[in-house]
Amino acid sequence: MSDRMNEAAPVSLLERRGATRTLDAHVTGCAISRDSQQVAFATGEGDIIVAPRADWGQADAWQVTTVHDGAVLSVAADAAPGGFLTGGDDNTLRRIAADGTVSELVRGRRWVEHVATWANPKDATKGGVIAFVAGRQVELRDASGETTLKTLDHPSTVSGITFDVKGKRIAASHYNGATMWFVHAKVDTPRQLEWKGSHIGVVIHPEGEALVTSMQESELHGWRLSDGHNMRMSGYPAKVASMAFTRNGKWLVTGGADVVVMWPFFGGGPMGKAPAELGGVPGVICTRVATHPVHDIVAAGFADGTVLLADTTAQKILPVCTAGGGPISALAFSDDGCALAFGTEEGRIAIVDLSAR
Repeated sequence: MSDRMNEAAPVSLLERRGATRTLDAHVTGCAISRDSQQVAFATGEGDIIVAPRADWGQADAWQVTTVHDGAVLSVAADAAPGGFLTGGDDNTLRRIAADGTVSELVRGRRWVEHVATWANPKDATKGGVIAFVAGRQVELRDASGETTLKTLDHPSTVSGITFDVKGKRIAASHYNGATMWFVHAKVDTPRQLEWKGSHIGVVIHPEGEALVTSMQESELHGWRLSDGHNMRMSGYPAKVASMAFTRNGKWLVTGGADVVVMWPFFGGGPMGKAPAELGGVPGVICTRVATHPVHDIVAAGFADGTVLLADTTAQKILPVCTAGGGPISALAFSDDGCALAFGTEEGRIAIVDLSAR
């Protein structure tokens, strides 16, 4: 893939190696199955659009299924090798199996706003965990989705959840900070990470060294987990709606500016260090970022519909698509790094095949 980053690009990567389609709905999220064989797009109208790998280049063949009675608020790869989980404002958690079958796992009294899963990277059929958010509670279930492991209560509405790389801990962001829990602890003694304000999203460093939240106040806040030391990352012109660590944890990549902002998590950073800036679109806010699982490459989507790929080591930029179709609202790489999927607020969905040819 790195060789292709050096290609002159008279036409965009989407035109050369992708397929696109336009829906009559806001795209609320996208996810790619753990076996990298299916891409799913979620919409504000309750539909899930699934594209199997054989049809990535044939947008007309992508299957549309109505899964929720109302908006799909969250979508994630299932803990199993194939399929997806979705949460909706119809108070349900649903599963779309690899064969397209839809089943209901939960019907509650609150919106299911966030869903996250963890699977054993050595054997996705063993030890997986499902987490979902309803109001102040995070419920953990086994990979079947049938057995509740525990329910975790928080001081206010949970705005984001994430598992650490090993699946041992889960973190939740909420008002005035974040809380970390051990997934399999017999007795729960949550770790409270406090900082005043509204925290709206959360990520954990791949090596477990830090936890970072995005804030309503257009800044980031972090805690060094070894000693709880606070880290502030500010200076954004807009709210940071998307952030991700690079595969080795060297950089925290974020939106929220008209360039891709990267905070260094090495050499004592990010405190006392200025962030690096990758390419962008002058005057246009970066709304979504995703990091490649194999290479030092970042994908960035912007409020005008532009999507770029950037090599963090060579500072090279490759356009995936030019402006159009509304702000990028969803962006994801497949686990094998062979696909990039994205969607927009105006209903444009696309898959780009990044596999070697």
